[in-house]
Amino acid sequence: MRITVDMNLCESHGQCVFAAPGVFSFDDDDHLLYDATPADALRATVEAAAASCPVRAIGVTPR
Repeated sequence: MRITVDMNLCESHGQCVFAAPGVFSFDDDDHLLYDATPADALRATVEAAAASCPVRAIGVTPR
């Protein structure tokens, strides 16, 4: 799968970080970091993280 994040929409609420901490995180300046191509075994977790985004900035697509 491939993750995309629209950084123009992202407001750093951090819900994705709580839902999938192995895929999403913040750097020291609170900028979102993420693994754009996580293992397919994480699909359910990543989809839950995308659904938790209050501004719908996260997209999940097949590779």
